[in-house]
Amino acid sequence: MTHSWFAAHRVAVRWLAVLLPVVVGAALVLVRDSMSGAAAAMVLVLAVVAAAATGDRIAGVGAALSATASFDFFLTVPYYTLAITYRDDVQLAVTLVLVGLAVTEIAIWGRRQQAAALRRDGYLQGLAHLLDLPPEADETERGRVIAAAVNQVLGADRTEWVPYPPDADDAVVEADGEVRAAGAVLDVRRVGLPTDGYTAIPVRVADHPVGHFRIVTSTRVVHPGAEQLRVAMLLADRMGALSSAT
Repeated sequence: MTHSWFAAHRVAVRWLAVLLPVVVGAALVLVRDSMSGAAAAMVLVLAVVAAAATGDRIAGVGAALSATASFDFFLTVPYYTLAITYRDDVQLAVTLVLVGLAVTEIAIWGRRQQAAALRRDGYLQGLAHLLDLPPEADETERGRVIAAAVNQVLGADRTEWVPYPPDADDAVVEADGEVRAAGAVLDVRRVGLPTDGYTAIPVRVADHPVGHFRIVTSTRVVHPGAEQLRVAMLLADRMGALSSAT
């Protein structure tokens, strides 16, 4: 299951994250007489790790709190209450919360690093497309190859080269990397690229518009970062440079 699957089923994932430690805690009742409190706490941490692996902070925190409550309820004297009699059990419960929260943050950090690495790989793949472009390629072929590279970088549904300026109602990626629609700047990191229209990256030669790359994101919301937009602009500028050279 991918991160996108978890994102699409976020509510269910959060409920499962809370319920899993309860199930594990109830199962540990069968062996609690032969297992130390520390060992039981470590088993519950595994349930928190599973929840944190989804990359959802709420799921991870919910699992950490649920694991602590389950440890208290099922595995500490007096059983089946939320009271804790012994100091060692209190320390274990507090440690379980702290470890659970730490594991959640580490898992989220790891996912962010993985996502950043995948984005960088996408940039490199996009640039690699240009290395395969033969020098004798015509405008249509250049546009197709560079459009594929732009699409790879942004993660859009489709990107195509259009040999004329964008329409007035298109969102436009400006030279500074900001996206504007109807004169207003779009916070694409928050709202994403438009799904009900096109996003255009204009291409100019000596300040004269020669066309644009039309970006389609109609089936899902895409949230490109500033780095992605800058790389897309560089790729589009390459189209202008090749056009001026021919």
